[in-house]
Amino acid sequence: MKALMIQGTGSNVGKSLLVAGLCRAAVKRGLRVLPFKPQNMSNNAAVTADGGEIGRAQALQALACGVEPLTDMNPVLLKPETDIGAQVIVQGRRIGTCKARAYGGLKPQLAAAVLQSFDRLKTQADLVIVEGAGSPAEVNLRKGDIANMGFARAAGVPVVLVGDIDRGGVIAQIVGTQAVLDPADSDLIKGFIINRFRGDPDLFDDGYRLIGARTGWRGYGVVPWFPEARMLPAEDALDIAPAGGGAVKVACLALSRIANFDDLDPLKMEPGLTVQMILPGQPIPGDAALVILPGTKSTRGDLAFLRAQGWDIDLMAHRRRGGRVLGICGGYQMLGRSVADPEGIEGEPGETPGLGLLDVDTVMTTDKRLARVSAVHAATGRPVSGYEIHIGVTDGPDCARPFAHVAGRPEGARSADGRVEGSYLHGLFAGDAFRAAWLAGLGAASGGVAYGAAVEAVLDRLAAHLETHLDVDGLLATAR
Repeated sequence: MKALMIQGTGSNVGKSLLVAGLCRAAVKRGLRVLPFKPQNMSNNAAVTADGGEIGRAQALQALACGVEPLTDMNPVLLKPETDIGAQVIVQGRRIGTCKARAYGGLKPQLAAAVLQSFDRLKTQADLVIVEGAGSPAEVNLRKGDIANMGFARAAGVPVVLVGDIDRGGVIAQIVGTQAVLDPADSDLIKGFIINRFRGDPDLFDDGYRLIGARTGWRGYGVVPWFPEARMLPAEDALDIAPAGGGAVKVACLALSRIANFDDLDPLKMEPGLTVQMILPGQPIPGDAALVILPGTKSTRGDLAFLRAQGWDIDLMAHRRRGGRVLGICGGYQMLGRSVADPEGIEGEPGETPGLGLLDVDTVMTTDKRLARVSAVHAATGRPVSGYEIHIGVTDGPDCARPFAHVAGRPEGARSADGRVEGSYLHGLFAGDAFRAAWLAGLGAASGGVAYGAAVEAVLDRLAAHLETHLDVDGLLATAR
């Protein structure tokens, strides 16, 4: 088994996408390839074949490899609940919530789990492509590091560093990273990639040569901007841009702890829709046909956040106009009369009034539901495939009108007029037949998009894009 690690000069420089493209390119060479990210921080998670959860980016990378996602592909997942605390997921299972200052004490335990997962993956692959997190230049975090150079040193994996020219200062990004690294860490870096170039790449020839001369590292190429990246699941909610130009507007609230927002991705591909993220401080558009309350990692906290934006008032006005409302997971919990957290699982113990748009109540519990689900949508009879990833139990009179049926049991709730619905099912819009039926009920015709095939085609084009602009053979030869 060989391995190669892609690290970045900072967060959101395009590491996840590059790893997905390199995975697909290596698979096309006939290799058995697996992705790996030692530590991820994201509220966008996926349920794995072995019944745990990992970052959504690693699930996309697994898809690029043509394999099922496994918990070993992302052994440590941090899901922020507050500005100073996060839920800690180890090898797919929640072990608790940890404040940032206390996280260092967990590092030895987490490092052992990371190396254990990596060792298991090595036995199943010809090549493991590893993604770093944040930047190795954050040398103040180097002690006990499991995300970047700490892992690379422990596992003996060579590194290629990615800089994002679109944000500016890419020469300083890469040369400066070398300047602050410990020499033993720097020696593990075998080369660099310039990512997200707009315009004529030849104009950067002098800068490219300067980076090579200053660092002594090999350049593997300059990757132009890949516009179709917007069609793939985003890791960061800030990457979600308005999509589509259709007549029917769908508005989604950008909650402060928004989670699993890739539920929107299939809708973004529909030509009959305009999908808009409503950012803090913006009103909900009066012409929206549907408002989606997405998942959140902090239901009670985001209820307060929602009210601070005035969105509760906008939602009531939207409802009076006859608009539709859909709450998914935490968004479903918000639609009820109350959300109680007696044990303080998501924060301070207590109870918060909900929006009262559904006649249900939610109580947070320590048990976390992680499952892939096949269901039948109650209103249309269409099959729905998705997954559940939540804490909390929701019940009340509106559950007698379920959103769907799972193995014969009711799931979710609907208002008496059917205009307000809530469900714990993530990923429900990925099914083409259900999505078409749902859009018909919304008054929008489906564009006949085959969502799964569209994502596969974009991954193929991403791999071809990297083959054109990178020395992929040289990169793969660097692996050891």
